[in-house]
Formats: sequence, C-alpha cells, structure tokens
Amino acid sequence: MIAQEQSTAESRDHTAEGPPLFTIGYGARSPEEFLAELKANGIEFLIDVRSAPYSKFKPDFSKELLQHHLERAGIRYLFMGDTLGGQPKAPGCHSDGKVDYDKVRVQPFFQTGIDRLRKAFEQRLRVVLMCSEGRPEQCHRSKLIGQALVTVGIPVQHIDANGELVTQTG
Repeated sequence: MIAQEQSTAESRDHTAEGPPLFTIGYGARSPEEFLAELKANGIEFLIDVRSAPYSKFKPDFSKELLQHHLERAGIRYLFMGDTLGGQPKAPGCHSDGKVDYDKVRVQPFFQTGIDRLRKAFEQRLRVVLMCSEGRPEQCHRSKLIGQALVTVGIPVQHIDANGELVTQTG
C-alpha cells in the first residue's frame, strides 16, 4: 500500500539512516520536467529498472539519450532492468503466461538487485529507481521492488505523476 506524504525536505530525509530510496516514472513528463523533479529531490544516481531500456514513443528516455541528459545534469545512470525489471524472461517467473511477482521475489537475480539497492541505502546515496509508468501504484516499482525493499527495512518514497512524494507503507 502507498500513501500520500507532504513534499518537504524533512519528509525527503525522514530516517536517521539517511534518505529513502526514491522511485519515479517518466510518464507524460518532458525530459526537462523529469530532470527538474530529480534535481528537486537531490537525486545523485538514477537506476533504470525497465526490462527494456528504450522508448519508441519518448525517444529521449531511451537508454543512451537518457544517460546523456542525466550526465549533463550531474546525475549518474545505471541500468538494472536485468535484475529488477518488471518483465523478466526467466521461465520460473510466470504463472498462466503472466509475470508472477511472488515468484520473481525469490529469484537469485532479483535478490542480487535488492542487495545492491541495500548497499546504496547503507551508503546514504540519493538514488531513484526509474521506469516508464508515471503512477507508482500501477508499476512494479511499488508492486514488486517497493514491497521487497520495505520488507528488508528500507524506506521507499515514490515521486508520483504530480511530483508529490508517496510512501510505500501507509
């Protein structure tokens, strides 16, 4: 479950351990609007969690162009869709032809991705996980990754389509 939270500096860094892990979907945002959201939240690292890091509808968000825009803005890019993507190709991740998030959560590749995020959190890095879906409640960022992170004690804040911060737990 995700809940709305006031967007303030205090809520952005609400834990003694450091900042939460953020998520964002580019959705309907322009590249400029997207970068402004990242800057407003002090993001240092963007982790691309799309299974396929390309967009034919919004080419500025395809891996190479996105990486270029981010680097110019002083934000580092890392692709992790192979471990944290919402459409894994592994046959053990599906039920009745659909991705089964319960099966994905126990896969070694997914656990490796979560461990890498845990290390970033422990280093107090300002990280955002990015996918295409603007609404976190409709995306694997909350349904899969966010739930897994909260289970291991890592706070998650989703930057929603309106730029508001939404917590993973209510």
